[in-house]
Amino acid sequence: MNQQILNVTQLNTQIKSLLETTFLNVSVEGEISNLTKHTSGHIYFSIKDENSSIRCVMFKGNASSLKFELKMGEKVIIYGGLNVFMPRGEYQIICKNIQPSGIGVLNLAYEQLKKRLQDKGYFDEKHKKKLPLFPKKIALITSATGAAIQDMKRVAQNRWPLAALSVINTLVQGEEAKYDITKNLQYADSFYSSKQAFDIIVISRGGGSIEDLWAFNEEMVADAIFNAKTPIVSAVGHEIDFVISDFVADLRAPTPSACMEMILPDSKEWLLRIDEIQDFLLDKIQNLLEISEQKIKTLQENFKQISYEVKFQKNKNEILELKNYFQQACQNLLNTKKQILISFNLASSLEYFLNIKATKLQEIKLSLEVKNPKNFIKDGYAQILYNGKITPLSSLQTNDIFEIIDTEIQLKAQVIQSENLSNNS
Repeated sequence: MNQQILNVTQLNTQIKSLLETTFLNVSVEGEISNLTKHTSGHIYFSIKDENSSIRCVMFKGNASSLKFELKMGEKVIIYGGLNVFMPRGEYQIICKNIQPSGIGVLNLAYEQLKKRLQDKGYFDEKHKKKLPLFPKKIALITSATGAAIQDMKRVAQNRWPLAALSVINTLVQGEEAKYDITKNLQYADSFYSSKQAFDIIVISRGGGSIEDLWAFNEEMVADAIFNAKTPIVSAVGHEIDFVISDFVADLRAPTPSACMEMILPDSKEWLLRIDEIQDFLLDKIQNLLEISEQKIKTLQENFKQISYEVKFQKNKNEILELKNYFQQACQNLLNTKKQILISFNLASSLEYFLNIKATKLQEIKLSLEVKNPKNFIKDGYAQILYNGKITPLSSLQTNDIFEIIDTEIQLKAQVIQSENLSNNS
């Protein structure tokens, strides 16, 4: 029996050729074990079932395209081909793609990222920024040619045309969309605290499949939203669609058009409220004016009374001062003359002189009494005052309010009827 004798290398070479050509493309389902993620970006692991295991490797180029994170114990389906490592006669599967078993790869990636961001606090209410009530400038990060932008403009024009909308044309679908969304969001936020700052940034697109909306499930987009200083609103897809940006943003709107209704006030409603406030303020002002007018009238009446009393007291004081002055002058004069008369022993002349001065004093006394205001209004007589001034009755008109004053009482009266007595005689 002539059997070819092979050396180890020859055998391994034949095995390598046979296995790599026979199992060029294989799909294998199993559980991940011995998972190692190298700093180079390569992933090393084994896939096993109840009885066996096979070593696997996924190089950086393919690993970077994975939509979800590999975890120990996770059941997956790997796609690739066998590779024999000649020096040790070992074989492994070179993985080109990996998908979760029993669940869509995107769904798994979505749930994994959602949990990871939630654990980092990205969804916490304490990080949510308050949106302004009356936004003046709004940045719309969306496709300039999509249906969403037209709906948003229409609703904004109807509700609050004062708001200025700035459309930043952005890719919202495809592999490059996540980079474009992140870049434009950071650009719009860079104006924060400047005169060109936006009050709100809206990231938006219309509905679609999970693949169409996937850019809004990317971690770099979530990071840009979380780190933004400007309030962010996520308005992606339809009401039933939920993407990662919805949870990170400060506000989630179910649709692009609903977004405008949520962030913009209704001008018609506010005009009605302004009218109500105006009516309320006018009523308050009218009440204040009426109260103030009544206070002014009261003060005017009090001032008239005070003014008359001050004038009366001033005249009285002047008369008393004049009386005292004349009395003192007369007394001084009498004393002087008396001394002269005593000196010259002119008693008769003194008596004559005193009589003359007594007569003069009597005249002064009578003159002072005549000037005393109280003498004008005694014995049943009174003074008529109108606007604080002494006024004859003939000057008063019907309905005029005037004052009647004597030495003891001050009355207010009103002219009911006026009749000229001189015409009746």
